[in-house]
Amino acid sequence: MVEAGERGATRIADRVVAKIASQAAREALRAGAATAPDTALTDAAAARPNAVAAVRGGVARVRVAVELGYPSDIGAQCGAVRRHVVERVGELTGMEVPEVAVMVERLHVPRWEHPEQRAHRGRDRVR
Repeated sequence: MVEAGERGATRIADRVVAKIASQAAREALRAGAATAPDTALTDAAAARPNAVAAVRGGVARVRVAVELGYPSDIGAQCGAVRRHVVERVGELTGMEVPEVAVMVERLHVPRWEHPEQRAHRGRDRVR
């Protein structure tokens, strides 16, 4: 048996933590899309969130950029992403995650009409 002082250490690279965070953010957005099908979130949830992580001594700080549906509760969605990233990164890596910055890169607005209807809109108007 190898003594504790002679064993090596496992190091998880920043990019691995970033991939885990990105997937966790995507999971949170998809869960939100399932509970709020009337928003444009389903399109946004399909886009993979971009994440960057900095790992120092068993502590990971994460920054995630997401695209969200609009209209929706943006604050609640960002909170859900933050909580899920903390939970999943901690669960899968054993790291403490004291900071997750969620940035909204883009808002997706649902298309209320089909493009072919837009072309005929002026002709059908009563004058």
